[in-house]
Amino acid sequence: MLLSDFIRDGAARLETLYPSPEARGLVLMLCEELLGTMRYTHIVEPETAVPEERFAELEDCLQRLCAGEPVQYVLGVAEFCSHRFAVGPGVLIPRPETELLVAEAVRTLREMDLERAPKVLDLCTGSGCIAWSIALEIRDAEVIGLDLSEIALEYARNQFSAGGAPLFLQADVLDTEQEFPCGPFDLIVSNPPYVRESERALMRPNVLEHEPPMALFVPDDDPLRFYCAIARWAQRFLRPGGVGIVEINEALGEETAAVFHDAGFENVKILPDFYKKTRFISFNVI
Repeated sequence: MLLSDFIRDGAARLETLYPSPEARGLVLMLCEELLGTMRYTHIVEPETAVPEERFAELEDCLQRLCAGEPVQYVLGVAEFCSHRFAVGPGVLIPRPETELLVAEAVRTLREMDLERAPKVLDLCTGSGCIAWSIALEIRDAEVIGLDLSEIALEYARNQFSAGGAPLFLQADVLDTEQEFPCGPFDLIVSNPPYVRESERALMRPNVLEHEPPMALFVPDDDPLRFYCAIARWAQRFLRPGGVGIVEINEALGEETAAVFHDAGFENVKILPDFYKKTRFISFNVI
C-alpha cells in the first residue's frame, strides 16, 4: 500500500471521532513515529510505500486510535518541554499549557539569590513531567515529586537516566499533616486534579474513557480540596522567600486565589495560558 493511501484511508476512518485536520495529523504522527517518515514524505515522494512488514503494526495502532485511545498511549510517548516522556494507561498525559508552569518555575528559580542548590517539591507529580523538566533545566536542583498512584510513580521514576534525577515518593497529598522529613523547599509546584464532575460533559471521550479519573476530577461540592491541601503543604514546607506555582481550573480563578490569600500567602497572582485563559496561580512566603 502506498503511504499516501494509508494516510488518506486512516484519516477518513478517524473522522468519526476527530475533525478532519486533526484526524489527518494523528495518522501522520503515527507514520512519523513508526516508519520514520516526515509529514510531507507522501507529497514529495508519492511512490513511497508502507513496508509490508510494518503494515500490521500500523493497522493495530490505527485501530486503537479508532477506538478512541489517545495517540500518546498508542505510541507510548508524549512530547513535553522538548523531551519525550513515556506515558500509558494509568498516567495523565502532559498538556502543552503545563509547559508554561515549568517555564515560570525555571524563571523563578533562576531569579532566586541562593548560595546553594534550590529545593523543589512537585505535588501530584503524575508522569513526573514537571519535576523532570525542572531538574533537566536546573541541573543542580534537588527535586522531589509526590503522587498517590504507584502506576504514575513507576513511569516517573523511569523516564530518564540523567544524573540529578528527581526523587519520587508515594504519598497522599490530601493528608496534609503526615510526617515528611524532606523540606523545607524554595519552590512548590503542582498540577493537581481540578476538573469538576459536572464538567465531564465538556470533555472528549478519548480523555474520559482512557485517562485516570483520579488525576482529573474533583467533587462539585469540594472542587478546591487539592488547593487547600497545597496551601497547607506550603505553610509547612515553603521557606521564607519561597514561591508556589499551581495550575488551576480556569472557571475558579478568583476562588482558588482566595485559598492562598486566606492561608496567609503574599503576592498571590493569577496568570494566563497561551490562550489568555486563567490557568495558573503563583504566591510567595515573605
